[in-house]
Order: sequence, then structure tokens, then C-alpha cells
Amino acid sequence: MINIQIEPVTSTQSTVINIQSESHMSDHFIRSLFNMAFLHCCCLGFVACAYSVKSRDGKVVKIVGDMIGAQSHASTAKYLNIFAMAQGLLGILISIILVTTGTVMSFQALLQMMGQQWH
Repeated sequence: MINIQIEPVTSTQSTVINIQSESHMSDHFIRSLFNMAFLHCCCLGFVACAYSVKSRDGKVVKIVGDMIGAQSHASTAKYLNIFAMAQGLLGILISIILVTTGTVMSFQALLQMMGQQWH
């Protein structure tokens, strides 16, 4: 018969692993592409796209790890996108107003001309 004795462990060793989680930071790249493709106000979409790419480069490079610079570029891209979107929508709204009022005024002038010819 084999006799096995188990001794209680009095000291424990622990290992702590610190994992730095990357905070989720948006680089606004898709919004920049949309503004670049559809809203051509002063090429702000193109400039915002450039800042988005710079932001993405700052996040991807693990050696440099320039998260502050990446956040700065992302913030600039965000505000350029907002300004480009507002400027583009304002331009579209003004165009719609000018077209509709111009069409109504032209239609009224046409009716007046036709009314003068028949009388």
C-alpha cells in the first residue's frame, strides 16, 4: 500500500497582469468620405478625410502610441465634418428655395403674359 501525504500550502504566489485596454475612439472616416463624395463645400470633406487618416495612423502605430495626437486629429475631423455637413445642407436648402420661388414667379409671369394676349 502506498501512503501519500498532502501538506497544506501556506504561501501563495500571485501574478498580476495589467492589460491596457484601448479606448474606443472614432476617427470619423466614413463621415469624411460621405462629405467628400457628396458635399463639395470648399473641399472640407477632403480635408476632414485627411485628418481622419492621420487620426487612424496615430491609433494604429503601436510603437509611437500617439493617442493624444490621434484624438486631436479626430476632433478636428469631427468639427470639419459638422461644418461641411451644415454648409452643404444649407446650400441645398437655399437652392431648393431659389428654384421653387423662381419657378412660381416664372409661372405667374407666364400667366400674366397669356392673360394680356387674350384680352
